[in-house]
Amino acid sequence: MTERWKRLLETHIHERSVQMTREPSGILSHPYTVPSSPDSPYYSDALWDWDSWFISVALGQVELDTAQPGRFGAYEEGTIRNFLDHTDDDGVMPLLLKPDGPFLHGDPSRAGGFSQNMHKPVIAQQAALLARRRGSADWIRDGLPIIERFLTRYLESHVHEETGLAYWQTDFAIGVDNDPSVYYRPDRSTASVYLNSLLYRELLAYGSLLEDVDQVREANRWRGRAQDLADAATTHLWDERDGTFYSADLALRPIDHDDWLHRGAPRSWSSLLLRIDSWSSFLPMWAGIASQEQAERMRERLLDRRTFRANYGVRTLSRLEQQYSLRASNNPSNWLGPVWGVSNYLVFRGLLAYGFTDDARQLAEETVALFGRDLESTGSLHEFYHPDTGAPIMTRNFQNWNYLVLNMIAWLEDRPVAWEF
Repeated sequence: MTERWKRLLETHIHERSVQMTREPSGILSHPYTVPSSPDSPYYSDALWDWDSWFISVALGQVELDTAQPGRFGAYEEGTIRNFLDHTDDDGVMPLLLKPDGPFLHGDPSRAGGFSQNMHKPVIAQQAALLARRRGSADWIRDGLPIIERFLTRYLESHVHEETGLAYWQTDFAIGVDNDPSVYYRPDRSTASVYLNSLLYRELLAYGSLLEDVDQVREANRWRGRAQDLADAATTHLWDERDGTFYSADLALRPIDHDDWLHRGAPRSWSSLLLRIDSWSSFLPMWAGIASQEQAERMRERLLDRRTFRANYGVRTLSRLEQQYSLRASNNPSNWLGPVWGVSNYLVFRGLLAYGFTDDARQLAEETVALFGRDLESTGSLHEFYHPDTGAPIMTRNFQNWNYLVLNMIAWLEDRPVAWEF
């Protein structure tokens, strides 16, 4: 059964991956990628931030499987250049671009106080994986100053001074849409473990790009910033009691030394842990922030069938959380328990990084079964799924990071794999 699903998925993805490519249109001067086929009602022409990064990872696997190196290179490079073209002088990069203009929520610019979310920190990672694939970063040399402006913007306007942790400006377009540690919470109040994991890898990726163009001193400076962020995450987001990482609440009143009520013993802590069991807690394993001892404790939590582990992978929220829900929703999409292809993939990668090969194999096989059953019965893949039955919940013909199952199949079969940076 599993072998049949593997071949079914490979054929489907190899044939349909081209449906995620688009030619230049409107303000998008370069070819680019989108999350779904042209008949999708939600994603047919929009260039999204972290979606396009994962699409590049999956397209790299298609190229490997079909012996067509560089087949999608123009679309992957064009995706990056479209975002760079629309990054302003202060480093604000849109999170979404459409042919008729960038999609903005509020004003993320200097005039708006940089008070809105922008592109997630994945653009350097996307460029680094393409540079690795091409064996050179020369193609992006002219774009490195723009990426640096973007990263500088993150470090200057998205980092909490007391903890050194990155935070979301608002709960809009954070990727994991309705994560309870961010959703409906006050602006600039959550140091998300998900965001800090992404930013850590982004800073490392930028360092790699700089080294590739022989700017070694600058490369090490950015790697030092990455280490500072990892140290902050370990200090403030790790919970020794529970043996996992959590997001942190930053919404504490400032210390007032003239306040008679508190001045005798002002707070000595700069944040409070938000003990909400989300799949994002496992991202420090993917990012490489966790120690081996921490990863071993996190693995125990991951394998608990009462909370995260399900028949078809990893629940995006622990079943024991009050907010746990499997309802169909779009804008926000539901990350309160359903299984997503991207969460299965990143947890799988984290397990591999720390040597938990048997667990990674089981998770990969469950993902193959999830998508194989869906494709066999409905003729398509969907955006997210019921964790126990594998039934699709919504968005038929969703492609995007679901196609990362192709990378899992290659790993299961001990073939070359196109990993993310």
